[in-house]
Amino acid sequence: MASNKHTIVALVADRPGVLNRMASLFRRRGFNIDSIAVGHSETPHLSRMTIVAEGSDTQVEQIRKQVEKIVDVIRVQDISGLNIVSRELALIKVKSTPETRSEIMQIVDIFRAKIVDVSADSVMVEATGDEEKVDSLYNLLKPFGVKEISRTGRIAMARGDQGNRRDENEG
Repeated sequence: MASNKHTIVALVADRPGVLNRMASLFRRRGFNIDSIAVGHSETPHLSRMTIVAEGSDTQVEQIRKQVEKIVDVIRVQDISGLNIVSRELALIKVKSTPETRSEIMQIVDIFRAKIVDVSADSVMVEATGDEEKVDSLYNLLKPFGVKEISRTGRIAMARGDQGNRRDENEG
């Protein structure tokens, strides 16, 4: 069985413990979560959770079915096989000197990223894009000296209506 990365999106109730129950389920099944991102959805009192985990199609389908059984989960879908838009946000603090600052700025511009903070010895770069874009930018900035990096992990949605299995009575 081939193992690959899956993107699972769940609509969950905004209640304490939901994230913990979700993470515990993955842990009990022996899955490592590559990233997990949670934020408010278009429906009041519901959040959208995007989980990226590695496993075979069969393993991930079993996990998806288990996630569906969690009381506070409204809807869950593995959108890996769909045509999706996915993004990640990264903040990267890079050492800079007056001599290197313009070169860093050029690299940042190429990636359509932006500098959001400047200090005497560093610049902070904000980058948004797919994981490969963020990785590429990070690799180009590494030689200058990356002081710190913070990444959100993947968030994703299916294009068009292909991921919407909404009941007409819902939200």
